[in-house]
Amino acid sequence: MKMNTDGILLIDKPQGYTSFDVVARMRGMLSTRKVGHAGTLDPMATGVLPVFVGRATKCCDILPRQDKRYLAEFVLGKTTDTQDITGTVLTESAVDVNEKDVEKVLESFRGKIQQIPPMYSAVQVDGKRLYELARKGVEVERKPRDIEIFSLELIESDAENARYVIDVHCSKGTYIRTVCHDIGQELGCGATLTGLRRTMAAGFGIGECITIDEANELAEKNCLREKLIPISEAFRSLAEINLSEDQTRMFRNGVRLDAKRCRVQKNSQENRYRVLGADRTFLGIAHIGEDGHTLYCDKLFATEGNP
Repeated sequence: MKMNTDGILLIDKPQGYTSFDVVARMRGMLSTRKVGHAGTLDPMATGVLPVFVGRATKCCDILPRQDKRYLAEFVLGKTTDTQDITGTVLTESAVDVNEKDVEKVLESFRGKIQQIPPMYSAVQVDGKRLYELARKGVEVERKPRDIEIFSLELIESDAENARYVIDVHCSKGTYIRTVCHDIGQELGCGATLTGLRRTMAAGFGIGECITIDEANELAEKNCLREKLIPISEAFRSLAEINLSEDQTRMFRNGVRLDAKRCRVQKNSQENRYRVLGADRTFLGIAHIGEDGHTLYCDKLFATEGNP
């Protein structure tokens, strides 16, 4: 049986690991350098980290699902320079807030809002990463960015200890520690993130993940690659285009096709499709040109002799 060399490994990142630490471990376990990841997680965070292996690394910059979901724990009455518990405490305040107060404030964070990136972030200002400036004690003005909070629910509350847990479904580029910090600002007492777990990324949920220890056990048995999810699963939210044998051959060779001659599923969300060959093999991602009929290949994953 042919060993699967390309695909997606869903890892439940442990606390204390950087996203690159996970990639480094997977490179060792899979004996390949061609490994990448989508959606960086801070070391203190845990949860869904999609790891891309082999040809799947070409997915990282074209993933159709960029939204993410988190469980975030925060405490009121404290702020830090990093906006999470790993930072230096800046302020401590008395807390006179109850669950209803928190629920009311959450209303203003739902939907399309603007967020100012934290200083301890990878955002670039004048060619420099903000965290590099922050480590030197330099704070610069940051422009607010548009984000969207699709849903935001309070799922645990402990008013006595000023501890709360929220479930956040948000757009790409949302800083959850900043959401918690801003909630604290609105309540007038400050807040800091104390725990973060990502439960969904790239359309994959936490229930689909394996731990680092489980990955290591599988690698020792030489069967970790059996856990690789097909590349096509990263694009399961897209509509399909099905090709004939002749069209499959031409698409594999980079020939533009007449979309009107292909079997195209209607896609009401976006002009992007996952292309399947005559034998239902996943070939790549394509879009239809402005002329309404030319099918352009955006990314090819399968070529002649390379299924």
